[in-house]
Amino acid sequence: MNRIAIKMLVGDRAKYLGIVMGVTFASLLITQQAAIFTGLMTRTYSAITDLRLPGVWVMDPKVQFIDDIKPMQSTKLLNVRGVAGVEWAVPLYKGLLKARLDDGNFQTVNAIGLDDATLIGGPPSMVAGDLADLRRAEGVIVDAVGAEDKLAKPPRVPGGPRVPLAVGDTLEINDRGATVVGISDNSRTFQSQPIVYTTYSRALGYAPPERRLLSFVLVKAKPGQDLNELTARITRVTGLAAYTREQFEQITVDYFMKYTGISINFGIAVVLGFIVGTAIRQSVHRLGVLLGDTPGTLLAELTPPGPIPAAPPGLPDGLPSDLVRRRPDVRRAEREIAATTARIGVAASDLYPRFYLTGAAGLQSLEAKDLFAGGTKCWSVGPTIQ
Repeated sequence: MNRIAIKMLVGDRAKYLGIVMGVTFASLLITQQAAIFTGLMTRTYSAITDLRLPGVWVMDPKVQFIDDIKPMQSTKLLNVRGVAGVEWAVPLYKGLLKARLDDGNFQTVNAIGLDDATLIGGPPSMVAGDLADLRRAEGVIVDAVGAEDKLAKPPRVPGGPRVPLAVGDTLEINDRGATVVGISDNSRTFQSQPIVYTTYSRALGYAPPERRLLSFVLVKAKPGQDLNELTARITRVTGLAAYTREQFEQITVDYFMKYTGISINFGIAVVLGFIVGTAIRQSVHRLGVLLGDTPGTLLAELTPPGPIPAAPPGLPDGLPSDLVRRRPDVRRAEREIAATTARIGVAASDLYPRFYLTGAAGLQSLEAKDLFAGGTKCWSVGPTIQ
């Protein structure tokens, strides 16, 4: 019977290839969509991941995710430094600024201003140049992807490739000059905007003049200080929101999960993959039922690839017609013929007339008050032919 089952499975090549391609497509769809979803969620908090040194982020209480900037007064930095358990606290500027390129076009960049003295919060690694070069006049560091793509210079010949931005090149940020002193290797962000690093004081000069420009305060706890206790103390003393790096990452992910359709779209794609895989599995279950076994009997035998099993030494006793009559598809055909015959008999009986004997009884009166008086009863009986 196993040999017959294998032949039934692979005998129809179109159906067999459809099963194989269906299983492959379902597996690919599920794994690909899950991987893309994970990659997108990782991009939402990549800016937090790249800043490995600070253990605590301090911000305005209304901030909902890393790119939701709510500037604070510069005096908040001093308030945070005065909290017990804080070893050091440095300012961080983060905002979107306009950069003017050599061809006259403008490109929005994600500007990050680092503490002038320590340069804490710099890029995770450098491709060219050194982080200390940011202290040079008008010095900026550009991420490698932005330098090769959106901030690249015009092609040297018409129709040629754009020239990547390199160390020594210049650009304008809000009508102020900037010189590239380094190229960094950063994680890709959700917004895919080029990242430009500079010092905190220079970033305040690039940014439009406002009374509040402090985006975040980066804090390192003293040795032995519990981070959760420190964040609670900072919030209680300063009135600002304080989160550990892991908490801030989770807050950012929760925001995108709640207020965007990313999770729903990718969830639908994964569910479709499960539906396709389930439909293929049901085909194998039907084959098992056709052989008189339980639905899951052939899964272990047909799911992993392997050689075709050897045929049994002989066929069971019985007439071939008896074997055919055991097949469910043959039994179904017999029942369909019987049902069709019965419907023919019903249709033939409709050709003859039908006789009915009907009757009615009730009350009738011209006025309602006399309805139950004597002589209001009436009745009728008569035949009907249809």
